[in-house]
Amino acid sequence: MTVSEIKVTYHPCKMSETKLTMSSDVVNIIRTIWDNGIIEMQEEVKILFVNSSNTVIGFYSLSKGGITSSLVDIRLILSVALKCLATGLILVHNHPGGNLNPSNADLAIVKKLNTACKLLDIALLDSIIITKEHYVSFNDEGLI
Repeated sequence: MTVSEIKVTYHPCKMSETKLTMSSDVVNIIRTIWDNGIIEMQEEVKILFVNSSNTVIGFYSLSKGGITSSLVDIRLILSVALKCLATGLILVHNHPGGNLNPSNADLAIVKKLNTACKLLDIALLDSIIITKEHYVSFNDEGLI
């Protein structure tokens, strides 16, 4: 009898000691890894992972969707967080239409993700919506 082996890989690299203290720090990092050519065309979701001192461990490109939505798989987010030993994470996605107001779906997924994170003692530090030039932080707005 044979059983399949499951592997989840993480390739750490030497990163600068980038510590996140406010939402603008997150946005500055995210803008360096986001494809500006499609930010106004296609919704994407990326996750930043941090350690206990809020230093960035790395990022994960979770999904690319369509014009108005993208898939957020909470189990996948948390599996990556556990693999890289993250103690906190930040969910970031864009609104191609330029509207910075969180949708009902945005609010619901953040609530669900926050609940799931708490079960694993991982902090959902923020959820940020970006457009080509602006952003809104759920944490800054008191939504987390």
